[in-house]
Amino acid sequence: MKLLHQINLAFGLMLVLVLSVTAVIFHYVLMDHFIEVQKKDMTAIERSITSTIAISDLTFVESGGDNAVASMAATITAAPVTGVGAVITDSTENVVFSTVDAVPVWTSTFGTAAAAAAPGVVSIQKLREAEDIQYLVSKSSIPQGTLTLFTPMSKIKEIELSLLGRLLIVLFVGAGLVFLLSLFITRRLIRPLLQLQGELQKVENRRFSEVRLIQAGGEIGDVAQTVYNLAGELEKYNRIQKQFIQNASHELKTPLMSIAGYAEGIRDGVFEGEQAGKGLNVIISESARLRNIVTEMTLLAKLDGEENSFRFGTVAIPELIEETVERLNPILVQNGITIETELDANDKERLAVRADRDKLLQALINVVGNAARYASQRIRIQVRIQHKQIIIAVVDDGRGIPDKLLPHLFHRFVKGKDGETGLGLAISRAIVERCGGRIAARNIPEGGAEMTMRFPGMETVATA
Repeated sequence: MKLLHQINLAFGLMLVLVLSVTAVIFHYVLMDHFIEVQKKDMTAIERSITSTIAISDLTFVESGGDNAVASMAATITAAPVTGVGAVITDSTENVVFSTVDAVPVWTSTFGTAAAAAAPGVVSIQKLREAEDIQYLVSKSSIPQGTLTLFTPMSKIKEIELSLLGRLLIVLFVGAGLVFLLSLFITRRLIRPLLQLQGELQKVENRRFSEVRLIQAGGEIGDVAQTVYNLAGELEKYNRIQKQFIQNASHELKTPLMSIAGYAEGIRDGVFEGEQAGKGLNVIISESARLRNIVTEMTLLAKLDGEENSFRFGTVAIPELIEETVERLNPILVQNGITIETELDANDKERLAVRADRDKLLQALINVVGNAARYASQRIRIQVRIQHKQIIIAVVDDGRGIPDKLLPHLFHRFVKGKDGETGLGLAISRAIVERCGGRIAARNIPEGGAEMTMRFPGMETVATA
């Protein structure tokens, strides 16, 4: 069953349940209310009749005279007893007056089987004892005996059912309108989900560029925005993967072609003597280049896919920079480049980050090595603390980075004029980001380029 139908069915059942419970509650509340009102009315009638009888000339009632009965009948008939029956019994429990037509006055046989069997006959005995549940009974004592007032419960139920019916009509009409409104609201809520389902099917079919943003409010809108962003990231990743495969194929094919060409030439005797030696040198050089490309591609794959490949610990930045300079010293001497480090002596104990030391060393070597490749004479490594972040800046005095290359500098297989594999800075970016940092590059006005790595700082570090 679809979600739309499930919601409508659940709401309809809940509405029926609420209406049923409401109708039952209304029934008992109305019955109690009308019974209380009728009791109050009967109490008022009792007081009126008792007062009227008390001031009337009833001296003949005790002697059982007809004039007494007639006078009493006239008194009760004149009282406001509409819908209410009255019975008066004397001290010996004989009925001296009754408004019930089916029972003769002046008999004490009411309540017998013969009297109770007669159609329309009211059992006076049951009324007096308040045992007849079909009547609402009220008794009071008067000087002449006992006054019993009664009214049929059927009249109260008739009024109650009439009012309850009207209330139920109003309730059901209101419930119908509410149900129609719920259908409208439910469709408005479900429609974005159905549209979102269609967009997710596009994601499933890898049609990321076709995914559109579903306009909706609340949590559904948040989910729609997340799906849209996810599709954008997947499209970007898919594009990068395709570009990576194309670039990798090109980068691998070039050395392989050189190796294959010189190998076939030497085999076929095309290259002999000195040319054969040069060909072997090219084969060795291209093999080394191919090995570097494969090694760096493998490292990138591990950085992207293996969550447990990093061993985090406290890394002292001054020691890391010192080791980096030592590793790159032969290249620096060969290119005639001097390197300067600027560290705040007061902050040396605080210049530490939480990272994988070996991998962060690899990232720093790649960045400084890239600067050594393009620097003219000097490289500066600046380390400072700013806004609780540790910033490592590597500045060279070279020609700077071409503007068209700058936005894509840390992507895979992106390299400058004198670049090697085009993977070094991509590896540095992956390592820095896995260590919770960021890396960026820019051209400085004085000339040259600046690469900046930012890491969350640590308050206290004990350096060895």
